[in-house]
Amino acid sequence: MRIGKKIKNLRLKKGLTQEELGERTDLSKGYISQLERDLSSPSIETFFSILEVLGCTPKQFFDEEEREQKVVYREEDQTEYIDEEKGYEIKWLVPESNEMEMEPIYLTLEEKGEFKQFEPSLSETFAYVLKGKIMITLGKQTYYAVSGESIYFQASEQHQISNVHNGRTELILIATDSYL
Repeated sequence: MRIGKKIKNLRLKKGLTQEELGERTDLSKGYISQLERDLSSPSIETFFSILEVLGCTPKQFFDEEEREQKVVYREEDQTEYIDEEKGYEIKWLVPESNEMEMEPIYLTLEEKGEFKQFEPSLSETFAYVLKGKIMITLGKQTYYAVSGESIYFQASEQHQISNVHNGRTELILIATDSYL
């Protein structure tokens, strides 16, 4: 088992730098780097301290290795949210994807419906329009996409997706980081 690689993956999932992890565990950035490259082995006390900061128990840390990766997600795995006031429905296609690097959703916009407005972020957004027509407002620019077309943008400006179709619009939307 490569303990260092697992520590690094947990640190990245938590959004911490090596320096931040070091500060929270009273270890140097250099030592964290050595641990993550398996050039050094932590004492049990240090190991437990690191796991505590990373929000992981020793059992979870070691059991995770034996768990089979889930690859296929079925309809019963999906969760949904409906905002009747704004006229949209979200289906999260992969449970807990908001804790992962990508967050795929199935978005349905009722006629004149609009998805919530988002502030600028470091996220990237991709969408494929399955049915209807959307308008993307990105900063001061406006873009349109119809069924069969894709959109892709850096979320570095305030943005919003709206339905400009006479009827329902459906799309698959995938965003990185904590976009949704």
